Amino acid sequence: METLIVLFGTFIIALLVIRLITKRTEISQAGRIAMAAMLILTATGHFLFTKGMAMMVSFLPWSIAIVYVTGIIELIAAAGLLISKTRLLTGRLLILFFIVLLPANIYAAYHNINLKSADYSGEGMSYLWFRIPLQLLFIVWVYFFSIKNQSKTV
Repeated sequence: METLIVLFGTFIIALLVIRLITKRTEISQAGRIAMAAMLILTATGHFLFTKGMAMMVSFLPWSIAIVYVTGIIELIAAAGLLISKTRLLTGRLLILFFIVLLPANIYAAYHNINLKSADYSGEGMSYLWFRIPLQLLFIVWVYFFSIKNQSKTV
């Protein structure tokens, strides 16, 4: 839920600030800023809740390293979305990244993993009714604001 608040809240604030500064409505730029902010939030979780996130990929070797690397990838993607020369490639790679993450989210739901407490007290399979549409929203958001409707300004 925090991710949605950050995504939509930052989008609205970015729209307003951009409008005040440039006197234009730069929807694509605001969308990229919002996704970058959300990625910074989720990347932070990789470093604060490493053990719980490692449980999500415990079926893979080097689960702790995977958590750190994916956190770093999210930080790099946040920056890449904001740089005009890299936003198209970043958008495409970020969509692939969101697709690759889905099995870990399914695994976490199936095993009731609670990321924050790093135990098995999570919401379980019902969580997927929220998580899968959320993942699809992220994919559509990145496509719409970073690939389909690129604005000329950064």
